[in-house]
Amino acid sequence: MTQTDRIFRAASWIVGLFCVVFLMLPIVITVAASFTSSPVYTLPPPDWSLRWYASLERRSGLWDAVVLSLNLAVISTVISLVLGTLTCIAVTRGNFRGREAITTFAVSPLMMPGLVVGVALLQFFREIGLRDAYWSLLLGHIVITLPFVMRTLLASMGAFDFSMIDAARTLGLSYPRAILQVLVPNLAPAYLTSGLFAFLASMDNYPISIFLTDARNKTLPIKMLQYLEEQPDPSLAAMSSGLILLAVIVLAFGARTVGLNRMIQG
Repeated sequence: MTQTDRIFRAASWIVGLFCVVFLMLPIVITVAASFTSSPVYTLPPPDWSLRWYASLERRSGLWDAVVLSLNLAVISTVISLVLGTLTCIAVTRGNFRGREAITTFAVSPLMMPGLVVGVALLQFFREIGLRDAYWSLLLGHIVITLPFVMRTLLASMGAFDFSMIDAARTLGLSYPRAILQVLVPNLAPAYLTSGLFAFLASMDNYPISIFLTDARNKTLPIKMLQYLEEQPDPSLAAMSSGLILLAVIVLAFGARTVGLNRMIQG
């Protein structure tokens, strides 16, 4: 290894380390602030305490918002997986004009600012007479979770041998059962990955949900914004730490499941 290679390698490590620190520092600060005993954000904390985690139990409407966010995330993810599977099969196996347009349309919410999508959905729902906040939120979350499913499944189905589906059908399986028993198990890592990202995207969504909530149906990010306006104390850092922990658990579970699946297939 030449001197130039050593310098380049050292510079790469330094830049990479700087990027990791830059990305992780806000998370570390948020978690540290959640353990302070002070009623205001102070770093370093004067004393370490769990008082702000204990105070979450007394937060008005917090757990209703958590339940609503989990409800929307689970249902929208399941629906997006079903719709994404059907759409990807049609795009991958179909031979018709406009397949690329369908793909672009399905993933277009990722290409536009969330606020633009939120305003567009609000206007559309009002035009068709949909006033119910829950159903508006559910449809809006399906719109934002479907692209995560589509992008992952399209890449995986492009390498899948659909003759296995045809073989299963010749053995007596219907097309839906062949999809469930042949396609889904073979693409399990893709389904798991896309489902996890869709779930987290729904749980953490703010720019679309803010236009579709009402006084009785507020998701967790919208509720946190309300708390920030009314009483900005370190309990918000405790809520954020809980969301960070949820993301870590979900991604760790996904990584472990994908690893076990590869071991079984190997």
